[in-house]
Amino acid sequence: MSVTTAVGLAVVWPFAGIILIALFRRWPNIREAASLLTAGSLFAVVAGAILPAVQGGARPRLDIVEVLPGLSLAFEVEPLGMLFALVASGLWIVTTLYSIGYMRGHHEENQTRFYICFALAISGAVGVAFAANVFTLFVFYEAITLSTYPLVTHHGTEAAKKAGRVYLGILMGTSVAFLLLALVWTYWAVGTTDFRPGGILAGKVGGWQLVVLLALYAFGTGKAALMPFHRWLPAAMVAPTPVSALLHAVAVVKAGVFTVLKIIVYVFGIDLLHTTDASRWLTWAAAFTIIAASVIALTKDNLKARLAYSTISQLSYIVLGGALATSAGVLGGGMHIAMHAFGKITLFFCAGAILVGAHKSEISQMDGLGRRMPFTFGAFLLGSLSVIGLPPMGGSWSKWYLVLGAVEAEHLVMMLVLMASSLLSIGYLMPVVGRAFFRPPPMDEEDEHNPGSGIHEAPFLCVLPPVLTGVGCVVLFFYAEDVYRLLTGIVTP
Repeated sequence: MSVTTAVGLAVVWPFAGIILIALFRRWPNIREAASLLTAGSLFAVVAGAILPAVQGGARPRLDIVEVLPGLSLAFEVEPLGMLFALVASGLWIVTTLYSIGYMRGHHEENQTRFYICFALAISGAVGVAFAANVFTLFVFYEAITLSTYPLVTHHGTEAAKKAGRVYLGILMGTSVAFLLLALVWTYWAVGTTDFRPGGILAGKVGGWQLVVLLALYAFGTGKAALMPFHRWLPAAMVAPTPVSALLHAVAVVKAGVFTVLKIIVYVFGIDLLHTTDASRWLTWAAAFTIIAASVIALTKDNLKARLAYSTISQLSYIVLGGALATSAGVLGGGMHIAMHAFGKITLFFCAGAILVGAHKSEISQMDGLGRRMPFTFGAFLLGSLSVIGLPPMGGSWSKWYLVLGAVEAEHLVMMLVLMASSLLSIGYLMPVVGRAFFRPPPMDEEDEHNPGSGIHEAPFLCVLPPVLTGVGCVVLFFYAEDVYRLLTGIVTP
C-alpha cells in the first residue's frame, strides 16, 4: 500500500467500523469488538504506513477534487497533523475500551448510536489533521461538530437538549460568522488557502488587516474555547464521561487548538507575525483565558465541571505558544497537544470511574474514597501531575518549551502567567487527591458504600484505560524527544 493510499484510507476507515457497528447492533459483544478492531487498525495505518514517511521528510499528498481554481479538497500530511492524527487514533483505542466498561456499567441507552457517532468524529479529526488547506480543514471541522452533537445530547433530557443548543449554537455560530469569513478573505487576498511552510500571507495582507484576519481565525475556531466563546465546553459536561473524554482529549478541543496553531504556522507564518507583532494581542487573550478559567475551576465542586474549566485554561497554552510567534513557543504548543491529551483523558476517565464505582460526582463527597479506589485515584494523581507540569510527566516538557518561547519573545509577563497557571492547577487538582487519600470517610455512610470497607473499584474496563493513559503520561516524559524531533519540521525550512 502506497503512502498516498494510506492517507485516504485513514480518513475513510472509520466508516468501515460504522458499517460493522450498525450491522451487529443486536450483538453488543461483536459490535464493540468491531469498534475496537476499527480503532486498532486505524492506528496501525497512521503509525505504521504514514508516520515513517513523514519522519523521513516526506509530505504525502492526496488531491480529491478542485472546487475552484486554487481551492480544492485535498490532504497533505505534515508533522503537526501527523502528531494530531497519532493522538486521535491512538486514544480512540483506549476510549473505546473505557466506553465498553462505562456504557455497560452505567446502563446507558442508545449505545449503537454512540459508537457510530464516535467513529464519525474520529474520521473528522483525521480529516482535520491531514487537511492540505483551510477549505478542507473547514469541511472536516464542521463534520466534527455535527457528529458530536448527538453525543452531547445523548441522554435526551431537557438539560442535555439545552446543552446541545449551546454547543451547536456557539460552535456553528463562530465557524460560520468568523472562520468561514476568514477562509473567504484568505482566498480572495491570496488566490489559495493552501498550507505552506512560512505562510502565504506575506506581501498579501498587512497592517490592521492582518490583526483582524487573525482575530477571525482565532475566535472563529470556537473549539479552541478562547473566552468569551467557551461556554459550550462546560455545558457539554451533561454528556456521558466517554463523550467528555472525546471532547477534551481525543478530537473536539484538540481539533480547535490544532486549527489555530496550524493556521498560525502555515497561513500567517511565525516570521510574519513576529516582525509585525500582529499576534501580540492574542497572547493577552490566551493569558486571560488561562488565568480566568483556572480561577473559575477552583470554585467548582462538581469534578467534571472543574476539569472542564481546567481544559479551557490548558487549551490556551497551545494558542499562547502559537501567538508568541517563536520556534520554541510553537514547538511547546504542538507538544502540549499530545501531553495534555494524555493527562486530561486520564482525569476524565477517572471521573467516570468514580461515578460508576462510587456514584460520586462532587469533590466534597470524595473524602476517603482513595482507599476504596486506589487504582483510580492513583491514575488521577498521575494525570494531575502531568497537567500541572511536574516531572517525570510529559506535561513538564511542553510547559518548559512554552516558557522558552516566552523567553525568546522577551515576554516576561507570559512566563509569569504560565507559572501562575501551574500553581493554580495544583490548587484545583491536588485537593481531589488529598481528600481521597488523606481524609477519613464519612461515618454516616452504609458499610457497603463506605470507602474504608475495602477495595471496590469500578468495572475493570473503567479502571484499565485511566491506568494505561496515566502510565502514558510518564512514558511521554522519557520519549518527549521523539515528539520534539517530529515537530521540528514545522519550524525549520
